[in-house]
Amino acid sequence: STPQPSLGVAEVMGGLAGVAAVGLSAVGLMCYRRVPPNKALVVYGRSLIGQNMKQTYTGGGAFVLPVLQASSQLSFTPMPLEVSLKGALSLEKIRLDVPSVFTIAVGKEEAVLDNATVRLLDLKTNEIRLQAEEIILGQLRQVVATLTIEEINQDRQRFMDEISDHCSTELKKIGIELLNVNITNIDDHDGVIIAMGRNAAAKAVEKANVEVAV
Repeated sequence: STPQPSLGVAEVMGGLAGVAAVGLSAVGLMCYRRVPPNKALVVYGRSLIGQNMKQTYTGGGAFVLPVLQASSQLSFTPMPLEVSLKGALSLEKIRLDVPSVFTIAVGKEEAVLDNATVRLLDLKTNEIRLQAEEIILGQLRQVVATLTIEEINQDRQRFMDEISDHCSTELKKIGIELLNVNITNIDDHDGVIIAMGRNAAAKAVEKANVEVAV
């Protein structure tokens, strides 16, 4: 029988190197995390030189080293939030109900997103909503307390702008961006707003009658 040629050392080493390369490539693919455009990837743990690290990626992807590092994602998807403020005291100490709808999302600005990695990472959507709602309710009460019912009722845009400014500043501290504010209705416990409406209507009718008579 014809003797089989034996493999040389170089050939064996070359084969092992090929197997190792394939293995490393497979491990690399398993450790790579892609980042969709509507999310941020937060990688945390220790670096190869043993330092504590936290890195946030908002596009592309990143390698997450096994054992040393872990990763989580934050979603930028907008979240509607219904806030029902009841019995807030106006400047004249009249109680108001101010139901409203806010649209919030995890902030994309670097400083705001960094706050989100500290305050919101791994929280469920309902838990994020709850934190935002508590902040918004507090700011709503503060804004209402600085205005009269007439100011709130007649200049809704100013009212919403002040709410937006106050809430936005506080929400950013936990990593939340305020996208939109919509006040659905304003009502008071003493019927002042209804009376103001009737008074305004009566004045409009009186003015119209005078103009017709002239």
